[in-house]
Amino acid sequence: MDEERRGTWFGFGFCGFGQALGSGLGRQVHSPEPLRTPGGSLDVCRVSASWSYTAFVTRGGRVQLSGAAGGTADGCTDAWASEELLVLLRAGPGAGAELQAWAPGSAMRGDPLWSQAVQEAEHGPSRDETQAGLLPLLPCARAYVSPRPPFYRPLAPTLRARRLELGAEHALLLDAAGQVFSWGAGRHGQLGHGTLEAEPEPRLLEALQGLRMAEVAAGGWHSVCLSETGDIYIWGWNESGQLALPTKSLAEDGKTTAEASGLEEDGSEVKRGSAGEDGAPAPFIAVQPFPALLDLSPGSEAVKVSCGSRHTAVLTSEWGKYGQLGHKDTTTLDRPCRVEYFVDKQLQVRTVSCGPWNTYVYAVEKEKS
Repeated sequence: MDEERRGTWFGFGFCGFGQALGSGLGRQVHSPEPLRTPGGSLDVCRVSASWSYTAFVTRGGRVQLSGAAGGTADGCTDAWASEELLVLLRAGPGAGAELQAWAPGSAMRGDPLWSQAVQEAEHGPSRDETQAGLLPLLPCARAYVSPRPPFYRPLAPTLRARRLELGAEHALLLDAAGQVFSWGAGRHGQLGHGTLEAEPEPRLLEALQGLRMAEVAAGGWHSVCLSETGDIYIWGWNESGQLALPTKSLAEDGKTTAEASGLEEDGSEVKRGSAGEDGAPAPFIAVQPFPALLDLSPGSEAVKVSCGSRHTAVLTSEWGKYGQLGHKDTTTLDRPCRVEYFVDKQLQVRTVSCGPWNTYVYAVEKEKS
């Protein structure tokens, strides 16, 4: 059956610290390449990438680090990598689990910085599933882990969290009813409340009320969510075209191709760049403080989303679509562009996971019709 087919992980983007990313040769991988994990042919089911290193979780419960940080640990069900902390969820005594926070450079030797017994999740991805884990949301869904003190942060029980994502300065929470909450810094519009103000506590994203969301993703300073009907909503900072809206750098070079009419009406910050074909200044979007509907190609339905620091990846029900990486060069794009590699190789993308400056993709061979 389709679920039993094992696929291959691919990587592309920045690998300047030697993290396993395709061949790992040089500082950048411009096109998807099969992943060469440090332990050889590891049966990887989960990937969590930070800027300088990547954590791989295998179906056998081993965590392997690659890049500026190294080391292995067994008995793990999930891992979450950041520059400040490496967080592991390991099997504990009895039916419970133990949450451990390590310094990334410790190689997971000696004692962790701190540890805490937690309840296992009643629902969530198993070791055999190739998809994102729950971290930084804890299995109990009543707290989450922060890379900065206080590391353990409780959530209000009324939130009923299903998913939580952390950006550079903000957080997104998806609750059991499909509603989205955001809090933290808002100076790049990443909170989606129509202002650039910070929010100290989780605040409901009113612009999306009445629309049930299935996934959320937080980039460095931008946010994305996926509705249950396959629509993508995106907001925040657009400095590198990560929102698929016209961006200043491309507008000044005359390379932007995205449509920008009527953007002033939804509160976005519209500025003017160099002249377009008709001689009028070309508009560009610096900050989008309200959720904007991402215009995918006709017939495309999104099924998964992920964000890097300044790029966005969307997986459709047909093939994988990505932001600025994986197109055989380092060109910045402000429109969705399909990664043709997977089409050419007759591969069906199953999941995608972005690091700050790179992208990991899991794909299986397309079934013969």
